[in-house]
Parts: sequence; structure tokens; C-alpha cells
Amino acid sequence: MKINCIVIDDEPLAVQLLENHISKIEELHVIGTAQNALEAYKLLKKNPVDLIFLDINMPDLNGIDFLKSLHHKPKTIFTTAYREFAIEGFELEAVDYILKPITFERFFKAVERVLRQNPENKEEEFIILKSNGLQHKIALTDILFFESQGNDIKAVLKGKKEIAAKYKISDLEMNLFSKGFLRIHRSFLINQKEVKAIGNNELIIDNYSIPAGRIYKENYDQLKQDFKRIANKNPKGSSIGFLNYLVSLS
Repeated sequence: MKINCIVIDDEPLAVQLLENHISKIEELHVIGTAQNALEAYKLLKKNPVDLIFLDINMPDLNGIDFLKSLHHKPKTIFTTAYREFAIEGFELEAVDYILKPITFERFFKAVERVLRQNPENKEEEFIILKSNGLQHKIALTDILFFESQGNDIKAVLKGKKEIAAKYKISDLEMNLFSKGFLRIHRSFLINQKEVKAIGNNELIIDNYSIPAGRIYKENYDQLKQDFKRIANKNPKGSSIGFLNYLVSLS
């Protein structure tokens, strides 16, 4: 399923940059752009919109007030040069808050959060791994994590099952990033839905302790923030999202 999005920004170069970034992610589809809130209202009336890339400093009505005015609020990623509105932006439950100039790497991390949350993004529910001359069809929901072993990977599955295959973990990361899998270490790609507890430098999946790598610290910190956000909304514990058990934060 395509995610319909609009870009709202009064700077043409900023719009052009975001459209270029969006074009690199096949799940996203731009249905229009707007330079101000009034143009944006017209787009929202004519089209179903799943995601807004929203500037804050715009004429007549700023991005914060525009989003507040919407009865139905699509997922929103703020794109702005101003740090001071970040808290207010997150209070409006924005998916992310990106500071300009926006690199593709930072843009990708924000969009990846949307794709992880998208319940319609289920066109592929399994992966094929070749091992010992056999093609194994493995449901994504059965996978706990992947571990890199040189040029091979090991898929660790529920029920203590393991399958070794010729596969690069970097290729798996690209193929599964929109399916809820996150790289937190050069050797580990995890199924976020199976995370039971998270600390400063490790997380727990089933009975496995998985380390966090320094170069993937931003991914790991974002995962911790997601846990905190859900824990704060559901202090007694909840099955909402990927929080299956009470979160342990150290």
C-alpha cells in the first residue's frame, strides 16, 4: 500500500529537496505540495492524506496552529529550522521533528518510523532463505532476530529454531526496514515486536541478550524513546504496539 503524503513549506527549495527524498522511498507517494495553510486545506479536502511533511514558520498560519486546527490529524513530520517548537510539536503527537537542512539519512530515519507504524504495510509477510540446498519460507512473525556471521546470517526463530543462510545483513536491513526490523548492532537486526526489555546497552528478546552497537546508537536511542512514550501512556503495561511486557529501563 502506498502512503499518500503532502509537503507544506513556503520555501520552494525545501519542497524540492523533500520531494527528491520522498522519490527514493517507493512506499511514499506525493499527491501535492502547498506553500501555506490555505493551500494545504484544499489538498486535504480533495485527497486522502496519510502523512504530512510540515514546516512551522509560514505566512498567515504557522504549522503548529495549522495542525491544531485539523479535526482529523494525519501522521505528521515537522520539517523546520527552529528548535524551540520541538516540545509543542511532540505534544501534538508528531512522528518526528527534523531540523533543516534535512539530509536523506535523517529523513529516512523519520520515515522509517512511519513505515513501522503503518498497519497496511503488509504486502510481504514472509522471507525466503536458502539453507543446505533447501528454500525455507519463514513467516516474519516467527523471526526473533538475525545475527551476522561473516558473509552469512543466522535467523533465530521462535521455539529455539535457527537457520543459517548465505545472506548479507545489510541487504536484510534494506528489505525489512518497513516490516518492523531494526539494526541496532553491526551483527544484529531485530524484530522490534519481540523486544521484552531494554536498557542502556542491551535489549532482551525471548531469553537472548542482544548488545547495542555504538554506530547504531541513534536507532537504539529511538527504540528506547518509543518504549518510554508507550510506557508513559500505559503505566500499568499494555499490549498496544510492540510493548508486550512491562518495560525495563535502566
